[in-house]
Amino acid sequence: MSTGNEAHDSGLSSVEIDALHEIDLGIEHLHRAHGHLVAFHHATGRGMDHLAEAEHRLREAGHDDLANAIRDDFLPRGVIESAHPDDQGRWSYDILETYQDEFLDDIVAFGERASDEVADGQRHVKERTQERDWKRRAGGE
Repeated sequence: MSTGNEAHDSGLSSVEIDALHEIDLGIEHLHRAHGHLVAFHHATGRGMDHLAEAEHRLREAGHDDLANAIRDDFLPRGVIESAHPDDQGRWSYDILETYQDEFLDDIVAFGERASDEVADGQRHVKERTQERDWKRRAGGE
């Protein structure tokens, strides 16, 4: 019966390897979320570019009220309402930067700290153990 504390070739227990693996997976998923925010930022920007073009064409066609609505109500507006009543909201770049600077950077630094403290800075310890085991198995050991 396994206690979860068996030592591996890395010198770490199964529990330590599993904990580091969960941190790695969490950070990898947060990087994927970051990628989705980048895509959101780009798609939002491209959509706003189309609206800016529509403003010009509407004005050219004599539909100033519609052009003014785009110019005044939508182009300067953020994608998420701001907590400040005088602010027109948070733009997609602001959301992306906040995620990067106030969350992702901190959790990545935590992952590095955990790897440093538990595994002498080695990352992907579980995968390294799996790779070593599979190579041994393929070599007939």
